[in-house]
Amino acid sequence: MTSLHADEAFLGHYQLSHDPFAPRVPGFKFFPAQRKPVLGQLHHLARYSQLLLVVTGPEGSGKTLLRQALVASTNKQSVQSVVVSARGAGDAAGVLRQVAQALNVGQADVDAILAQVVQLALTGQEVYLLVDDAEQLEESALEALLVLAAGAPEGRPHVFLFGETSLIAQLDQLSLEEERFHVIELQPYTEEETREYLEQRLEGAGRGIELFTADQISDIHESSEGWPGSINQVARDAMIEAMIASRSAVKRPKMGFNMPKKHVLAISAVVVVAVAAAWLMPGRNKAPTTGAPANEQAQLPLGQGQPTANGGAPAVEFAGNTQPMPLPLVGNSQPVMRGPLAEAAGGITEGDDGVPVEGSSATPPTVTTTAPPVGVPAGPAPTPAAKPAPAPTQVATAKPAPAPVAKPAPAPAKPAVAAAAKPVEKPAPVAKAAGGTWYAGQAPGNYVVQILGTSSETAAQSFVKEQGGEYRYFKKVLNGKPLYVITYGNFANRDAAVSAIKALPAKVQAGKPWPRTVASVQQELATTR
Repeated sequence: MTSLHADEAFLGHYQLSHDPFAPRVPGFKFFPAQRKPVLGQLHHLARYSQLLLVVTGPEGSGKTLLRQALVASTNKQSVQSVVVSARGAGDAAGVLRQVAQALNVGQADVDAILAQVVQLALTGQEVYLLVDDAEQLEESALEALLVLAAGAPEGRPHVFLFGETSLIAQLDQLSLEEERFHVIELQPYTEEETREYLEQRLEGAGRGIELFTADQISDIHESSEGWPGSINQVARDAMIEAMIASRSAVKRPKMGFNMPKKHVLAISAVVVVAVAAAWLMPGRNKAPTTGAPANEQAQLPLGQGQPTANGGAPAVEFAGNTQPMPLPLVGNSQPVMRGPLAEAAGGITEGDDGVPVEGSSATPPTVTTTAPPVGVPAGPAPTPAAKPAPAPTQVATAKPAPAPVAKPAPAPAKPAVAAAAKPVEKPAPVAKAAGGTWYAGQAPGNYVVQILGTSSETAAQSFVKEQGGEYRYFKKVLNGKPLYVITYGNFANRDAAVSAIKALPAKVQAGKPWPRTVASVQQELATTR
């Protein structure tokens, strides 16, 4: 699983009865902090004020929940609530049609609706007219609602508009200097209120605030800026990120930790002794002893070209020249270059932890040829005793110059290292794609849209490559494990980021992307470093 927004998969992981951060949950309780005083104020103004009442706040500030609480807290016997949505019907005709239908009025105009309101007032009933998404209302609809709010001497409806702050400027243009409406601006939660809000949501789902650490709560509050809708999204993302990280840790094999400690120590001691013995091998820097067995190969020391006793050219033979070259053993060869080299070679076969599997095409074999030390016999590999005849042939084919003969031995090792080193430079674009430098160069007050996160950098690279455009990702560390977070765009303010989310492809929107500040990304990058 790589998506931050996996379908309810985290419910079983955290043993939750339901998603605690869904918009509407079973047994939902209205959170009173910052909102209960506003609710009481709305009831008071509806009773004593003659003005149209406006509740404003950014998306996710809790306007719709406050409207629902206002309807739920009214006396159903004395108040008839009419809820209207401005989405898709923002002109005067569309709004008045919805009101007339709810009040059983034949004609959808202001006079007919006011007449019905007066009739209801005579029976002891008031009318609450509540409009959601009011920032989408056209000028004609706003003017009609202002007229309805003013009402008639015999009665009037109490009109409530719930919308974003842009609504205030529209009303100001219509009212000029006349006082025709009253504005209540919602405020974000403090960090302590954010913690209490999270606690209430989690307790409703059967768990408690212990699922979050104090640092996580601070991060959630900072990322959401204290708005409840964003708190829900950021908290849910944090839980899913932690779940993904814990599952990835379980899948990774614990190399070497299943072996008893005494065995590990014994193996380490053997390796140390073997390396020391190889380094201190007798005769490493000594000339060959006299009276060496006749069946051993002649070894030409570097820089010396003395002829042999038979007067011919030096007898030189490389170990293994008539046999297949064996694969390198541990301690005798160059290290196998994995990771970047395997990725550059293509065809990567990955295990659960992203490391190329042994034997796959991503693990290139490394074969090295190492010249024996000066004065040390080449070893028992050729066994010349069984084949005494080839000696004259070697004398005839050997080059008289000693230096070129001795130097080819280490030569193959150098190209192997150079060839292995060059592909290491190819992953450089990956660091650029991770976007650390790009995010650091942006204004902290700007916004990006977080799309998803994944514990696999390959998955993040594939997603960014597939979508292209303004998609990029950065690396963060969550619970000690790497997490690659994909973002989209760069926006001057939160409203622009929210608008951009609505224009994203449907499959991207299905992941519930959300806006966040560049400053929060920069902070995570600084922590990662």
